[in-house]
Amino acid sequence: MQLTRIGNEHLTVDVSPMGSEMQSIVTSDGQSWLWDGDPAFWGGRSPVLFPMVGKAPGDHISVDGVRYPMGQHGFARRSEFALAESGADFCRFELRSGHASRSVYPFDFGLVLEHRVDGRAVTVTAEVTNADHRPMPFGIGFHPAFVWPLPGCEGVDHTVTLDNGGQPELIRLSGGLVAPHALPSPFKQGVLTLKPELFDADAMLFPEGAGAGLSYAAGEKAIRFSWENLPNFALWSKPGAEFVCLEPWRGTAAKVGGSDELAERPYAEVLGPGATGRYSFKVELVG
Repeated sequence: MQLTRIGNEHLTVDVSPMGSEMQSIVTSDGQSWLWDGDPAFWGGRSPVLFPMVGKAPGDHISVDGVRYPMGQHGFARRSEFALAESGADFCRFELRSGHASRSVYPFDFGLVLEHRVDGRAVTVTAEVTNADHRPMPFGIGFHPAFVWPLPGCEGVDHTVTLDNGGQPELIRLSGGLVAPHALPSPFKQGVLTLKPELFDADAMLFPEGAGAGLSYAAGEKAIRFSWENLPNFALWSKPGAEFVCLEPWRGTAAKVGGSDELAERPYAEVLGPGATGRYSFKVELVG
């Protein structure tokens, strides 16, 4: 599919209509900051997760007692969006409900994804509109993967430092579902030094307490990362892969032994008829 390129004198960003997914962030010196999607490890780069974050029990959800098939992280990331508007420094893609979506998610909705460049920063904003006649439950999240090591920072310790200095409890996944017991935080006074073995047991989920901003840094290079209206956070990588995902979410996977009702998933969002919710993250490159 043809990519849409936006940018300025500092950086360029490519966005695909498939999932309205960012494909690259390249600074004017030719350095790439976003994972390249090597399918040997993980083909994603920066997918949007909708109408569900994580897995459902048996890969099915229920809405008012009726069951529907739903794969991990929902269907938006594998749906073709329509380009609604673009300019030199922004693009806006739209996904609207149709027969195919209603067969697995029985609501009329609109999902608009905007990517906008400003200086050395990229802001990605999702707007979800309930176009239905009844309350609409869903989850939404972002899954951007950044290079690890950062450009020119091979052999240097990489840290994630929470703006709030917190030590949020860690939750692990069991079979892709949220395990019942919290673990001690890996953060010490808001700082975590990344090591591959941290991800031997899959993603690290912090349902509460990670705040709304952090710095992912090594040496003189850093990504200032912030988010809005997304209370849950996760870190993820795969053994041997040179990326780390910084993932702000509203909603998580279902709990082990929990309900498959979409509205009963942890931290589910519910919009009333005609309402719109807005969710975003911002990436600012330093160094």
